[in-house]
Amino acid sequence: MSPLRQSSPARSTGARSAGAARSSGTARSGGTARRRTPVVDPACAEAVDLAREAAQEVAAAGATDRSPSAPVGDHLGLRAEGDRVVTHYFACLDPAYRGWHWAVTVTRAARAKVVTVSECALLPGEDALLAPEWVPWLERLRPGDLGPGDLLPTATDDARLAPGYADVGDAGDQQMQWELGLGRPRVLSREGRAEAAARWYDGIAGPRAPIAASAPAQCSTCGFYVPLAGELRQMFGVCANEYAPDDGRVVSADHGCGAHSEAVVIPPASEHGPPVLDEVGYDIVKVSPVRDTADASSEAPSEAPSEEEEEALGHS
Repeated sequence: MSPLRQSSPARSTGARSAGAARSSGTARSGGTARRRTPVVDPACAEAVDLAREAAQEVAAAGATDRSPSAPVGDHLGLRAEGDRVVTHYFACLDPAYRGWHWAVTVTRAARAKVVTVSECALLPGEDALLAPEWVPWLERLRPGDLGPGDLLPTATDDARLAPGYADVGDAGDQQMQWELGLGRPRVLSREGRAEAAARWYDGIAGPRAPIAASAPAQCSTCGFYVPLAGELRQMFGVCANEYAPDDGRVVSADHGCGAHSEAVVIPPASEHGPPVLDEVGYDIVKVSPVRDTADASSEAPSEAPSEEEEEALGHS
């Protein structure tokens, strides 16, 4: 038998677990892990000048001709991050970063006396001016933001759309004969239809628009009003008057403008009627007797024109 003492596998495993717990700085009590508070390393705590030089170097690297680097301010304190790891905090004197501070983390290896810089960063404080919370682009998008060449993808689970073969409760919008592989993949759902109707009715094409308040009549009585198809035709249509401000746009039936077809009716051009002849009554008119033309010519003396009159008339 070997003189060396042999240990059981279970005992060896327990010893290794206890050693790992001691090395990681945790203690087990009643089956729960408890992490001990890190102790400030004296050598790292005294490396204030090293941390300041690192902060000044980083500030100088990010400086430009227009914005020269501001000096690093006073030492604000330190905090132990772990065994032989300490973070020093310095005030930031850059006017563009009010309320911010420099955080420089220094560390040293076990049983080593040389302290080195681990990282350096500019962190915001409680009074720091920060950018607003990031919002996804789909939530930032507003009507009218889409320009030429832009693409707006629609989510597959968009509540405003429904499959084209689904029954959305609008017989007018459904195709009379559905053939497999034809038609639109998705159509407006009931929720999407209600959102569109509310948006149109409350917008500039609704009854509460300023131009509708002064209109002589509603669009429903206008000859240029083209109703939509389906359930929406009960309340909405398209304006077809090229002189109206809403030409080619969806308007509500109780909307209106000054270009109403019946706003001003041009009176027809007045024409004089034919003369009226009274063939029943008559008037007696006195006239002078008519003389014979032969007698009148014989009685009138004939006078030849003089030479002066001929010259005046152009005769030579």
